[in-house]
Amino acid sequence: MNPTAAIAIALHLLAAAIWVGGMFFAYMALRPAAARILEAPNRLELWTLTFGRFFPWVWLAVLVLPLSGYWMLFRVFGGMGHVGIHVHIMQGLGWLMILLFMHLYFAPYRRLRQAMANRDYPEGGRHLARIRRIVGTNLLLGLAVIAIAGAGRMV
Repeated sequence: MNPTAAIAIALHLLAAAIWVGGMFFAYMALRPAAARILEAPNRLELWTLTFGRFFPWVWLAVLVLPLSGYWMLFRVFGGMGHVGIHVHIMQGLGWLMILLFMHLYFAPYRRLRQAMANRDYPEGGRHLARIRRIVGTNLLLGLAVIAIAGAGRMV
């Protein structure tokens, strides 16, 4: 493998690890802990601050993953016709994840920030619940993509 391809795969894997790993941590560890010890206003504030720090990293992943993926697809593997079905499935699921994140960011997250600015905690809670469902869906999709990436070429 040439050095540029090695850099592309490394960036691709790091971006996926940051995004999917961050969702796993948030959904499986932070969410249950915060729900157990924090009252709603503090929990909403924690999530708003956490998302504010995590989402720039997700935006970076949203840029790096397709750029590095398509670079590898066309420059290393010779195009769509030269890869297995697992790559096509990964691509489709990846775009679905990106679209779900964009919806999350521009709709419920924007509304959560507005509710928090107005100290409207019940409204913030409704938007946080929507975000939780989208993150749960994206987490499952991300884990599926990782499994397909790891095992797909073995099939």
